[in-house]
Amino acid sequence: MAPTTARSRSGKLAPYQAKRDFGRTPEPAGRVRRRRAPKGRNRFVVHRHRARRLHYDLRLEVGGVLASWAVPKGPTLDPRARRLAVHVEDHPLDYFDFEGVIPEGGYGAGDVIVWDWGTWEPAESDDPAGAIAAGELHFDLHGEKLRGRFVLVRTKTNSDGKESWLLLHKKDDAAVAGWDPEEHPASVKTGRTNEELRRPKS
Repeated sequence: MAPTTARSRSGKLAPYQAKRDFGRTPEPAGRVRRRRAPKGRNRFVVHRHRARRLHYDLRLEVGGVLASWAVPKGPTLDPRARRLAVHVEDHPLDYFDFEGVIPEGGYGAGDVIVWDWGTWEPAESDDPAGAIAAGELHFDLHGEKLRGRFVLVRTKTNSDGKESWLLLHKKDDAAVAGWDPEEHPASVKTGRTNEELRRPKS
């Protein structure tokens, strides 16, 4: 794949594309696009990403891209837990089922698996993009691991524009006290762990 040039960068995905050399990384360059989905139901994915530090990337399909948050300790079904979630650049919809190893020297170098996926729908609002802009999004996840009502709340915006949010699970029928994402490490796409993804094929 040829490297993405400045001319081909535009709109919502410009920050994503500017950080990556698509001649080296296996990540998709992607484009903003609409996908026909049942009304109110869009896709979500959570990637388990071992970069400089292990973290989980929560991505919600919104407006033709995947709105994304890096969650260092991972999402949980435990309603008592409060997880830091750092709002990062939008990713293309083609990133939904991406698994692979981002090479050393590249942005986000490390191994990535599809830790969970499914569909999601906004709650208490029919305008998720507006709710994100306002700093509070309530939403329901229908995944293989994550289910139930979640809330993202913006808590701080740094001088460089980086936004810190909190991710929490509401007390509902899907809540599970003490639920730890690290006890469920395998990809829902392939059944592999990050270690198995990185292991050379024999």
